[in-house]
Amino acid sequence: MLHVVHHADYMAPRPERGSFRFDKYYLVMEELRASGAPITEHAPQPCPREWLEAVHCPDYVDEVFRAKVPREKERRIGFPVTPAIRDRVRHTNGGTWLAAQLALQHGYAANSAAGSHHALHDTGAGYCVFNDLAVTANRLIAEAQAARVLIVDLDVHQGDGTASLTAGREDIFTLSLHAEKNFPVRKARSSLDIGLPDGIADDAYMAVLRQHLPRVMDDFAPDFVLYQAGVDPHGDDKLGRLALSDAGLEARDRFVIGEARGRGLPVASALGGGYGDDARKVAARHAASMLAMAAQNSAFPPPPATSGG
Repeated sequence: MLHVVHHADYMAPRPERGSFRFDKYYLVMEELRASGAPITEHAPQPCPREWLEAVHCPDYVDEVFRAKVPREKERRIGFPVTPAIRDRVRHTNGGTWLAAQLALQHGYAANSAAGSHHALHDTGAGYCVFNDLAVTANRLIAEAQAARVLIVDLDVHQGDGTASLTAGREDIFTLSLHAEKNFPVRKARSSLDIGLPDGIADDAYMAVLRQHLPRVMDDFAPDFVLYQAGVDPHGDDKLGRLALSDAGLEARDRFVIGEARGRGLPVASALGGGYGDDARKVAARHAASMLAMAAQNSAFPPPPATSGG
C-alpha cells in the first residue's frame, strides 16, 4: 500500500513570470491512480506559521504570508510569490509533515510534492520557498517523535539550503549525493557531501550509495529518515548531469527503503526535482519512484504502534 499525501493547492496557477512548471504535480497523481497499485491518498493541513519561523527568518516568513516577497528574492526563487504560491507552499510543507506522521504508522509514506532543499534562512532559491525537509526534521525532534533525523538527499542538485539550515546540529545529519558540477555553483557543507562526476550511470552510482549510506545509518543511528527522492539524476532529465536509467532509479529507491526499514526506521519521502519538456514522462518517473518504495516497504513489518505520534 502506498500512502501518499496530496492537496489541490499543490497545483498552483502558473505565475506570469518564471519558467517553473507546476503541471507535473497533477500528472503524478494521474499516473499513480492509473497504475492499479493500492493507494491511499491523504490531504495535509497548511503548515503552522510558528513551525516555519522555527527554521526560517520570521521576517521572510512574513513576506511570504503577505505575498510581498522582494523582487530580488523572487528572482532567486525563480517565480513570484503570489497568494496562490503562499497557500501552495504552506500545504506542501504540511504535506511532508503529514507524510512523516504516516511513516511512523506504516513504515513509509510519500509527499507528492516538496523536497524544497534550496530554501535558505531568509530567502527562497532554486524553485524552493520554504524548506520542508528542515521544517519537518526540526518538528519531529521538537515533538519528541525522533531524537535523531537523517536527511538523505539524492536529488541531482546539492541540498544546500537543508545543509545550511541544519548546520551544527548534532541531532540532524544531512547526506547529499549530487552532480558536483550542477547547481548550486557555491555548495553548502552537508554532514556528508558526495559530489559525483558528470555522466555517472547505474552501477557506479549504486556502488557509491552502497559505500556510504549503510555506514551513515550505522554511525549516526537515526530514529527517522527523510528522503529527498528527486528523479533528476535520470539520464534524460533536462537539468541533470547524471545518467541513471529507470532501473537505476528504482534500484536507488529500493536500496534506501531497504536499508532504513531493515533497521526499523520509518521513511518519509518528498518528491524533489525532475525536469523535462514532456511533463508526463517526468511525472511517470516520480510515480514509479513512489510505487517502488512502497513495494519495498511491504517486505517489512510496520513500526510498533507506540512509535507513532
